[in-house]
Amino acid sequence: MMMDFNKYQEKTRETAIYKDKLIYPALGLASEAGEVCDKIKKVLRDKNGEFTQNDRLDIRLELGDVLWYVSQIASDLDLGLESVAIRNIEKLRVRKENDTLKGSGDNR
Repeated sequence: MMMDFNKYQEKTRETAIYKDKLIYPALGLASEAGEVCDKIKKVLRDKNGEFTQNDRLDIRLELGDVLWYVSQIASDLDLGLESVAIRNIEKLRVRKENDTLKGSGDNR
């Protein structure tokens, strides 16, 4: 099944049952991102960095949760998820052209 970002955002909004705009999804995003990192950490520690198919599938589930929370934050701010993705690609394109992909700071 193919799905664009805005369609995904629309569908996930149907499952958003929280009351505290921004607070709940922001905390959820941090939590789920931590779960992704924890799964990767354990593969590095316990499996010498060798990812099995099950590891990949488990991480895919967690990444889906990360994407859900990102989608809800965008919705709470009246931002289309597709516009967020397009702006990110544009920002990275400009940084690549300016040879500023490496480094720090938002405005480089």
